[in-house]
Amino acid sequence: MAVIRPFRAVRPAAEKVERVAALPYDVYNRKEAREVVEANPESFLAIDRAETQFPADADMYAPEVYEKAASMIREWKEKGIFVKEESPCYYVWELTMDGRAQTGLVACSAVDDYLNNVVKKHENTRKDKELDRTRHVDITSAQTGPIFLAYRAKEEIREMIREVKSQKPLYDYTAEDGIGHRAWRIDEADEIRKFTGAFGKLDHTYIADGHHRAASAVSVSLMRREEHPDYTGEEEFNYFLSVLFPDDELKIMDYNRVLKDLNGNTKEEILQKLADVFSVEEATQAPYQPAKKGEMGLYLDGRWYRLTVKAERVQNDPVGNLDVQYLQREALEPIWGILDPKTDSRIDFVGGIRGLSELEKRCSEDCKAAFAMYPTSIGELFAVADADLLMPPKSTWFEPKLRSGLFIHEIEK
Repeated sequence: MAVIRPFRAVRPAAEKVERVAALPYDVYNRKEAREVVEANPESFLAIDRAETQFPADADMYAPEVYEKAASMIREWKEKGIFVKEESPCYYVWELTMDGRAQTGLVACSAVDDYLNNVVKKHENTRKDKELDRTRHVDITSAQTGPIFLAYRAKEEIREMIREVKSQKPLYDYTAEDGIGHRAWRIDEADEIRKFTGAFGKLDHTYIADGHHRAASAVSVSLMRREEHPDYTGEEEFNYFLSVLFPDDELKIMDYNRVLKDLNGNTKEEILQKLADVFSVEEATQAPYQPAKKGEMGLYLDGRWYRLTVKAERVQNDPVGNLDVQYLQREALEPIWGILDPKTDSRIDFVGGIRGLSELEKRCSEDCKAAFAMYPTSIGELFAVADADLLMPPKSTWFEPKLRSGLFIHEIEK
């Protein structure tokens, strides 16, 4: 059963929240991160990407970069930019995008649930990315970016959250990207017990987004356990910062692929080889947005094509049934020679939030072909995770993104 508990959050003062809370650190490249911080020095990105506080050519993974992040958290607390709760709390966090709201519970989830597979995963992590966040969590002694968890919706929890939302919010603002954020604090002992008990009835929670942040938090926890062999399990380092959302409120967008070359093939050869594994026809609309599972769009040499998966070639298991896996297995590997999309520099990934025009743009700049995907569903994600299998990389793009720096979980040394 899922174990959660409240925590003493470090969070922005109400008058600072709109300037402080920032999109996740990995949404930006180095140049973009610097531009954001230069425009707004109080953006939490200044701490999440502390290399922005050093010359542009400085080593972004140097020890002093992480030390700077730690010192800035202390300074912002001293200046009153951040405040710390007097007692452990839960929070309800509502995000609204294009008129659609999703509401989650901000809580700390148990590291042991991650280790024991109560928290289900669907994606492998890259060690280089994991090491960066591990250093950040370890040296700052703080988890600054929440892990996005999903659970199968329960009416009991929905009713409890609805009651909290009938009260005056702690935060209520619209970010520069148009996403509305409202948050409520749960600090009464009886209510805290109710939420802990209700979530304790869940068999599993699922990582929707944040596999690297989760793995990093767990790595630091295991390091602290070695440093403190007499640990009791109650220490803060035994828990990681999370926001838990019901599955029926979540939106997954398409996660599209762009390819830098044709692997020595002509346009005609690509279309012929694809015709062996897809039904291929020129699209009647451009750009072509797949309308259902089993359809993909191909942009090649200035034209859009509609590709339909051949059912007889689909493997009947939770991963083999995914459109992204079909594309990888039937096209990217045999035709493009891309065996590992995590490391092959000839493939790049474009989140659906950027629109299909971004695929056309990339093909006019540095790419030769693009695939527009139909979004993976939350049910497919659960099925893969329940089977203890892994999705291909970049299978899901969740919107809206959780903000970092809105709630921080401090862990002692």
